[in-house]
Amino acid sequence: MFCDLVDSTSLSGQLDPEDLRQVVRAYQTTCAEVIQRFGGHIAQYLGDGLLVYFGYPQAHEDDAQRAVRAGLGIIEAMETRNAYLEQHCKVRLAVRLGIHTGLVVVGEMGSGARREQLALGETPNLAARLEGLATPNTVVISAATWSLVREYFTYDDLGTHVLKGIAIPVQAHRVLRESGVQSRLDAAVPGGLTPLVGREHEVEQLREHWQHVQDGMGQVVILSGEAGIGKSRLVQVLKDYVAPAPHTRLECRGSPYYQNTALYPVTDLLQRALRWQPEDTPHEKLCKLETTLSRYSLLLAEAVPLLASLVALALPDDRYPPLPLTPQRQRQKTLETLLAYPLHKSRPWWHSSQVRRLCLLRCSSNCWSKQMVCRCSSKS
Repeated sequence: MFCDLVDSTSLSGQLDPEDLRQVVRAYQTTCAEVIQRFGGHIAQYLGDGLLVYFGYPQAHEDDAQRAVRAGLGIIEAMETRNAYLEQHCKVRLAVRLGIHTGLVVVGEMGSGARREQLALGETPNLAARLEGLATPNTVVISAATWSLVREYFTYDDLGTHVLKGIAIPVQAHRVLRESGVQSRLDAAVPGGLTPLVGREHEVEQLREHWQHVQDGMGQVVILSGEAGIGKSRLVQVLKDYVAPAPHTRLECRGSPYYQNTALYPVTDLLQRALRWQPEDTPHEKLCKLETTLSRYSLLLAEAVPLLASLVALALPDDRYPPLPLTPQRQRQKTLETLLAYPLHKSRPWWHSSQVRRLCLLRCSSNCWSKQMVCRCSSKS
């Protein structure tokens, strides 16, 4: 991935050198934080540009996804950083990014005291050319990268381009946003899945538990095992099986990209429930949050500040002053407010004194949390 600062030459004529250094360092720090979160490696700082590797020195099964998510994350993070830069430096920064996937040879280059590990081949050159195609605050990817991530994002087709130094015309795509697909199975379902083999006993057990739920007995099922043995596929089989029956499904997923973000699976579920759009203003997001919470008989003066802090939504002080709670009490009240959502969703299923609910937890040796708790209470 190549990342470049737009109009840096005019910026250098606009700012004092010391102020320029402060601005460029703020830009580099912002990019580095996002790149680190997605497992990328900054190989070189090229003035106001960055050369970034995904897949070296540490490889992941989804490095192409990580690169694209990092690109979108940098653009989003720069919007936040610009609020500070506009106030203190009177400038606003924009970036453009190019991403290509391909073969390279990584080896030590340079001599004397100046040595570094660099990737050589056509791949970094093509990524740099794609970055030149990008308009400010956009990510442009090659067809090779697009073929690996196409189900996970939405795009604009930029057509075929003849790039300097590249013999064959290159198909390019501009990445717009995430598509909402959360797993490789979600991406594969439209094209059809291969038959599930050797899991008949486990499938039958899941169906039996669902039948108990239908009979009014709440159930908790934990699928545990090493990575790659088919836990996610079993969950998909159950989802397909219960699809014809009336039910509400709340699905949370841990993500390796957000290991240091507290309660990320729950806050991600909340944001999907709010149906926020990228173009929504803070006021529109607040209105959606208020409308959603009002359905659950929650006190907005308390619930809105608690959940707004989880989803990074700034609130107007004249409407929602800070809550006078200790950190421990605020944490407890936040958890109680989050629990109100699934409890409200389960109300149509209440039958006599029992809650008809199936809680399905999938974990493995490398799951995001070592403690996964689900409570089903008929007295709630």
